[in-house]
Amino acid sequence: MSNEASGAGIYQGDAELRERIRERLDTDKKLSQSALSKEAGISAATLNQWLARKYAGDNENIDTKLKLWEEADKARRAAGSLMPKAPNFQALPTATRVLSALAYVQMAGDIGAIYGGAGLGKTSACMHYQASNPNVWLVTMTESSSGLVTALQEICEELSLGTEGGAREMSKRIRRKVRGTNGLLLIDEAQHLGVQALEEIRQIHDATGIAVALVGNEGVFSRMAGGRGAERLDRLFSRVGKRLALRQSTEADVLGLVKAWGVLDAKCHSTLLQVARGAGALRTLTKTLRLAAMNAAAEGRAVCCEDVRAAAAELGGTV
Repeated sequence: MSNEASGAGIYQGDAELRERIRERLDTDKKLSQSALSKEAGISAATLNQWLARKYAGDNENIDTKLKLWEEADKARRAAGSLMPKAPNFQALPTATRVLSALAYVQMAGDIGAIYGGAGLGKTSACMHYQASNPNVWLVTMTESSSGLVTALQEICEELSLGTEGGAREMSKRIRRKVRGTNGLLLIDEAQHLGVQALEEIRQIHDATGIAVALVGNEGVFSRMAGGRGAERLDRLFSRVGKRLALRQSTEADVLGLVKAWGVLDAKCHSTLLQVARGAGALRTLTKTLRLAAMNAAAEGRAVCCEDVRAAAAELGGTV
């Protein structure tokens, strides 16, 4: 090992390791010191001082962590060379229906409800719509943001607004920001929202004319149409001007996604259709195709039906 020491003989780290780390940072423009420090489990300030030979702490400990990072980085890059690249967003029939519904809701300045099972591509379509249109704000709700204040905080953060001052102040800031934008407030995983949060979003729509799309599972619409708290959501229900219910992926969805992944053997299609009809739908199909493609790439060949069946079985399918 090549070591570096100060005039006082204090160990300042492995010189060869330091040179390799510097070279890695110089050659990989996607890797920053900040990112590397997080991956290695050390602070950015410590890494900066270590690189400059000015770290006064335990340099041997830093050497150890960076060597572990080096090994993990090499393993990731080796695996990455085999990992097939997922195709870009595909305008499959179901995704196109979602995009059309969102476009109508925004154009009409209305409220829409888009709902269905998991894995049908609702979220990816929402993300694509946001990336393709101005003044579209995509907010993803969780169980922890179901309440009035937490939901408004999520919306404020997406709108780059402050979250201080309580629900009333946040709602006022949101209204000022979206009024007159002809924009769309896209609420994904909206089934997590409580009655108060949904009612406040409805009031923001009423006050500003901002379009709102509530996207999620069937609970998004069924609660307004007669579920628990429906009597408090009747005003929201009556304002829904576009409703899109997605039951399952279509055969055209499956064949389009399969083609995008480059699986050309038609004998595989029945297996892949069966995968897409199961839990997770197109999401599970994508994972199956990726795993099958990686297994085939490891052997330097195209994907075959056996790869597809093996991947589906590994992921818990019944094929």
